[in-house]
Amino acid sequence: MENKTKHIRQLEGVVVSDKMNKTRVVAVTNLRKHSKYLKYYKVTNRFKAHDEDNKYKNGDKVVIEQTRPMSKDKRWKIISKS
Repeated sequence: MENKTKHIRQLEGVVVSDKMNKTRVVAVTNLRKHSKYLKYYKVTNRFKAHDEDNKYKNGDKVVIEQTRPMSKDKRWKIISKS
């Protein structure tokens, strides 16, 4: 049998909201290429991420990792500052 390791998704983003208790909203920005015009444009996705100690504030660059569902919207947790 093979040893299959799970690939855990990790993304880098910026905390844009710290108003909730133990939850931060992290904005992750990516560049995509337009199929017809071949220009790059920014796409921003906002993820709710778990922050157990409420230690990350607005403007902090963080690394988030995908995890089990913790609530209706929260499927990420903050690992560290980047």
